[in-house]
Amino acid sequence: MGKKNKIQSFSARKDTFNPDYSETRRDLGRIGVLAGIFIVILVVLSFFQDQLLALFIK
Repeated sequence: MGKKNKIQSFSARKDTFNPDYSETRRDLGRIGVLAGIFIVILVVLSFFQDQLLALFIK
């Protein structure tokens, strides 16, 4: 009889705990997009590195 109570209480806890991660997923998506944009910007700037350094060294 003790096992039935443990199984019932476990299943009851499982049903009541239902977190909503939709906001977290949206935030992680935004972070991913920003990270991708920053990486693209760094790659583009790396092509013009010599020209940009020449401007600041003058």
